[in-house]
Amino acid sequence: MQSNWSGCWALFIKEVRRFYSVVVQTVFAPIVATLLYLLVFGHVLETKIETYASVSYSQFLIPGLVMMAILQNAFSNTSSSLIQSKMHGNLSFVLLSPISAFEFYVAFVLASVVRGVIVGLGILIIGVVGFDLTWQSPLWVLVFAVLSAAMMGGLGMLAGIISDKYDHLAAFQNFVIMPLTFLSGVFYSIHALPEFWQQLSYFNPFFYMVDGFRYGFFEQSDVSVYLSLLVTIVFLTIVSSINLILLRKGVKIRQ
Repeated sequence: MQSNWSGCWALFIKEVRRFYSVVVQTVFAPIVATLLYLLVFGHVLETKIETYASVSYSQFLIPGLVMMAILQNAFSNTSSSLIQSKMHGNLSFVLLSPISAFEFYVAFVLASVVRGVIVGLGILIIGVVGFDLTWQSPLWVLVFAVLSAAMMGGLGMLAGIISDKYDHLAAFQNFVIMPLTFLSGVFYSIHALPEFWQQLSYFNPFFYMVDGFRYGFFEQSDVSVYLSLLVTIVFLTIVSSINLILLRKGVKIRQ
């Protein structure tokens, strides 16, 4: 099949318009919910948790919350779109279009990146204005935001493919995505944990995304930023490869 990037672009625009049509639910609601975490945890734990040198707890917390919002919303965008299309029976119309599995995957993942980054940007603007947050290495901030959103968009597609109904998708989100997100160092530095939980955190890929993203603001991190970048790229590659195999075979989407 010849490349059909115009079809890929059309599918991408369709996915962006889908979440934009309910922008209050898909963008503004996550921003407000995340800011509640900032108000509650930032106020209660401001003087109780030690973070990086010369960095207040609220400043430390904001990049973690931004990345958490990016991860969760990028995942939700692809997973909800795919499961809705499967349940409503309109996925077949997309599959009949002359676009390849790779173009299908790119369109969905790019739309999830757009949604995740928009939500994260909304939270970040408030952090910069209200908490005097600055970033030392903007390039690292951008790189981790885009790569992490792409990885989670791919993971959301994987969840949408293997799920047969909304309950399956909810279970995946509640028992996999939420725990890994909350235990990724969003609210704390892993060096504040007991040794056992520190070692366990190193097996959580979300930790590296949060830590690398936070490095872009303070040029301080719990592990090497290059290790975080490597782990993020490896998981993005693995998730993308699995999705492309499933899409080309039509597993649970051509039935």
